[in-house]
Amino acid sequence: MMDNKQPIIALVDDDKVFQLTASRTIKAANLTDKILQFENGEEALQFLKVNAAESENLPDVIFLDINMPFVDGWMFLDDYAELKEKLTKQIRIYMVSSSIDPRDIDRAKRNVHVREYVIKPVSREKFAELLNRAA
Repeated sequence: MMDNKQPIIALVDDDKVFQLTASRTIKAANLTDKILQFENGEEALQFLKVNAAESENLPDVIFLDINMPFVDGWMFLDDYAELKEKLTKQIRIYMVSSSIDPRDIDRAKRNVHVREYVIKPVSREKFAELLNRAA
């Protein structure tokens, strides 16, 4: 899916500390230097809509938080389902949350667009495992 080029990662999370630590962890592990950051689902959806036909700009993987202001992770997934067929690249979505609520985990597992539910904090090894799986 990603050839030998670096994957593009999108972090969709309103938590600035998570964004900073995740991007540093991903870069330090030499997984990629191409990291897009969005503070809520609306920003990420707008980016996907604008770049739908430009596969080289689209992320290969999205790490999506559940609880965000404006457009949360669940709302993002609803809109993504409608947008998906317009996208020129297949994107893997991992839901990333500090929630250990079984209802959230179950809801994520039932969503066809979510590959896995990942509980924060995400270790360097976990990022590497998920990105290697996507390769």
